[in-house]
Amino acid sequence: MLGKTLVLGASEALHRYSNLATKLLLKKGIDLLLVGKSAGLIDGHAIVREWPKDEEIDTITMYLAPHNQVNYYQSILDSKARRIIFNPGTENSELASLAREKGIFTEKACTLVLLNTNQY
Repeated sequence: MLGKTLVLGASEALHRYSNLATKLLLKKGIDLLLVGKSAGLIDGHAIVREWPKDEEIDTITMYLAPHNQVNYYQSILDSKARRIIFNPGTENSELASLAREKGIFTEKACTLVLLNTNQY
C-alpha cells in the first residue's frame, strides 16, 4: 500500500462500526487518517474535523450516510485515492459514479469483513 487509509465518519463511540474498524485497521498495522463530525481520539489517534491536506490516501472507507457525504465529494474526488469502500448503509451510486470517472475503484463491502478474511 502506498498511502494511508482514511476513515470517513470516524467516531469515539465504542459501539460505532467506524470505531471498531479503526481499531482493527490499527491492529493490522495500517496507517490511518481519521475524519469525523467531532474531534476526538481512538487509541491515541486523532479524529479531525477537516479533510487532511497533502496526504497520500490509498483507501477511503466510508462510514457516513449518503446525505452526509455530499460535503466531502470534492475532497474525495481530488484525493487521488485508489479506492473507496462503501460500508453497509453508506452506498452512494452518485458518488461511486463520479469516483469511477476519476479512476477510483469503488466497492460495496464491509471493512471489518475484508480485514477479518484477509481481503483488505
